[in-house]
Amino acid sequence: MTEQAPYRLYLREDQIPTQWYNLRADMPEKPEPLRLPDGRVAEAADLAPVFCDELVRQELDDATPCFDIPDPVREMYRIYRPSPLCRAYNLERALDTPAKIYYKFEGNNTSGSHKLNSAIAQAYYAKAQDLDGITTETGAGQWGTALAEASAHFGLNLDVFMVKCSYEQKPFRRNIMETFGANVTPSPSDTTEIGRRMLSERPDSSGSLGTAISEAVERALNIPQNKGRYTLGSVLNQVALHQSVIGLESYAALQELGEYPDVVVGCAGGGSNLAGLIAPFMRDKLRGSRPDTRFVAVEPASCPSLTRGRFAYDFADTGRTCPMAKMYTLGNGFLPSPDHAGGLRYHGMSPIVSKLKHDGFLDAVAVKQTDVFAAAVEFARLETILPAPESAHAIYQAMEEAKACREANEEKTILFCLTGTGYFDMKAYDAYNKGVLGDYEPTDEELAIGFASIPRIEGL
Repeated sequence: MTEQAPYRLYLREDQIPTQWYNLRADMPEKPEPLRLPDGRVAEAADLAPVFCDELVRQELDDATPCFDIPDPVREMYRIYRPSPLCRAYNLERALDTPAKIYYKFEGNNTSGSHKLNSAIAQAYYAKAQDLDGITTETGAGQWGTALAEASAHFGLNLDVFMVKCSYEQKPFRRNIMETFGANVTPSPSDTTEIGRRMLSERPDSSGSLGTAISEAVERALNIPQNKGRYTLGSVLNQVALHQSVIGLESYAALQELGEYPDVVVGCAGGGSNLAGLIAPFMRDKLRGSRPDTRFVAVEPASCPSLTRGRFAYDFADTGRTCPMAKMYTLGNGFLPSPDHAGGLRYHGMSPIVSKLKHDGFLDAVAVKQTDVFAAAVEFARLETILPAPESAHAIYQAMEEAKACREANEEKTILFCLTGTGYFDMKAYDAYNKGVLGDYEPTDEELAIGFASIPRIEGL
């Protein structure tokens, strides 16, 4: 049947998942709990001022395997889901590989990325709690765009703190957010105490996701009458839960084709698309039915949390206002270079992804920016989709896996997530096409500065 696999396979609307899958329920060892600065385990009451009540419940629940998707959320999903599972025939031919390459394309919506899957859910829960406004951060702008769409749909005010270098590199992303009614501020900014402190220390700062998170949390806590909450586009357990729709749809589509992946690849910044994609396949590995499946996280060499970071408790934000998570981290004080994979410029990693990597269930590789763009250009010319720089990290590694199959004359099935489109990343493509796009890898000395900011908690 796979010989006649379509270039694009769309499931029916009635095959959109009715429940999100919680991978933590099947993990033999759960991710470590969130902790407060004094080392105490964070409880629901500690998180309630920051996150919506239902999101707090999802965040802390390691045992419930499935959560029902509310009808209003699923109704919005129908606008752009199911997303297609694509067979990269042209790429396979160009690589002369016996491997079969499939990709789940999540860019087929106005936000241009997978981020809408969680944005709709988070905005819905805020509206259901009768809140007035929500706040967030955004790097490349995909999360901010998605949340602006969802906020407009549910009638919420939205403040977005956009990493300054991305704010300057990608003005059209900002324009879309503003079109949907969001207020967008470059971070660090002079509109928050944390932002002003950051600017006093580094007036020329290009920003980071950690800093933008701090500003967004501060703003949320100051919305009058406790009518505001903060929303996060990646990293947290709740976001990984919502993104499981990617993996669940991929699983169902591959079943229709009689296929199962030998290798599953995803780009990794905070870890949300990766955690969502791998969820049902990792479940099979953890339960022992598919023990040999390989999972690969791909991150930028310029921000190598999984490959060069430390597995430790660290603050999720630079301002140290959020609880601490046990994760692979470069330190909350690490300031990434202003490269073009803005959505991957985070100092830490999803606790779920981090735990799976630490326990040997998942591999990680770091790749250079110019290699990523070379893969992106080749993919675009062959498969007709211009990928986001973040997504192109997964493309690069999928191509490397396929080349290895060619060298070994071994047929494997490779699945990766094409998380979004790159049509607002043309400055980066222009720099690459002109040969002026460079590579950057932090030195051990630079990493040491970030590591020094990791808190030391006695007994942990």
